[in-house]
Parts: sequence; structure tokens; C-alpha cells
Amino acid sequence: MSAAEIRRHLLDLACERLEAERLGIAANHAYVADLEAEITVYRAALAGAAVTEIAVLRGELFGRNYG
Repeated sequence: MSAAEIRRHLLDLACERLEAERLGIAANHAYVADLEAEITVYRAALAGAAVTEIAVLRGELFGRNYG
């Protein structure tokens, strides 16, 4: 997944969390724990994807880094 796709999924998860609070589902601790775990995983994935995309772009623009 690209960083943009991961970010979009994170926004969807944030909306899901808000909707759960609105509907009172936030009292379901197992559901909330699963949702928070998924958010944590996708945040880490976003950081990795963003760094990778930056490195690839830098390589395309400036060539291989020697030294």
C-alpha cells in the first residue's frame, strides 16, 4: 500500500472510532482494543511507507548516494 492509501485507511479508522462512540459501542472493550491495535499498526505502516517513498523519490531525483 502507498502512504496515501494507508493514510486514507487511518482516516476511515478514526471515523469508525467516532461512530462507535456515537452509537455507544465504545463500551465494548474488545472491539475498541481491536480498533486501537489496528490504528497502531497502520500508524507504524504509514511511517515506514512515507520514509520509503521519500527515499525512492530522492534516489530518482539525485541518483545513488555514495559515500
